[in-house]
Amino acid sequence: MAEPEWRRIAGFRVVFTSGTGFAPTPPPPVNWRARLAGVFAVLLIVGGAAALGVAALSQVHAPQPGKGAAGSTAGAQGPRLPRSEPVAVSIPAIGVRSSLLHLGLNADGTIQVPSVYNRPMEAAWYKYSVTPGEIGSSVIEGHVDTLKGPAVFFRLGALRPGNSINVTLADGVTAVFRVTGVREYAKDDFPTKTIYGASSHAALHLITCGGAFDFNTGHYLSSTVVFATLVSSRR
Repeated sequence: MAEPEWRRIAGFRVVFTSGTGFAPTPPPPVNWRARLAGVFAVLLIVGGAAALGVAALSQVHAPQPGKGAAGSTAGAQGPRLPRSEPVAVSIPAIGVRSSLLHLGLNADGTIQVPSVYNRPMEAAWYKYSVTPGEIGSSVIEGHVDTLKGPAVFFRLGALRPGNSINVTLADGVTAVFRVTGVREYAKDDFPTKTIYGASSHAALHLITCGGAFDFNTGHYLSSTVVFATLVSSRR
C-alpha cells in the first residue's frame, strides 16, 4: 500500500491513499434539513454578537468634566448652619431632583451606595459625614447609570464652577451651595482625605462613577467629584 497522503480540508486533517489498498468510503447522503438548521444557528450567533456590538457602540456616555471645570477643591470661609439631616437635593443646571437616603458603611468598611436595581434614581447622604451646611465635608453619592440607562447623577460631570446645588434639610431650611470645581479621579488614586476629610468651611462633595467602563469587571475606572461650598440658605 502506498504511503498515505495528508491534506487539510476546512481545517481538518484528512487521509487519502493511492493504489489498491483501500477504496474511499462513499460520503453519506446530505441531510439538508440539519445543514440549514446549522447555518441558521450560526446566523443567530453572529446576529446576536452584532446586536451587542451595536448596543455598546450606541450607548450614550455620561458627560465627563473637562479641564476648564477643574476649578478649586477648597472654598472660602462663608456661612454655616446648625446640624440638620438632609432630606432632598436639587441641581437645576442638570435637572436633578432627588430625595436623600441615609447610608453608612458595609461590613467590609466600604461606603454603602443606593441599590442599583431598586433605587438608581435616588442619591444618598453619607451619614458619617457632617450634615450639609455644617463646617466640614458633607458627602452625597449617586449612581451614574444602570444596565437600563441613566441614573440620578448621569449628568454630574456636566456641572461647572458657579452652578448651584440646593439641599433641603429636615428643619425646613434649604442650604444653597455653589460649585467650585468638578474633577475626575482614577479609582486606584482616589483622594479619600480630600473628599471625606476635615474642612475649614461648609463643604459639599458629590460623587459618582466616571471615566472609561471596564467590560471585564463591570465597573467604571474613575470617579467624578463635584466640590461645592455653602453660600446662603433660605426657608
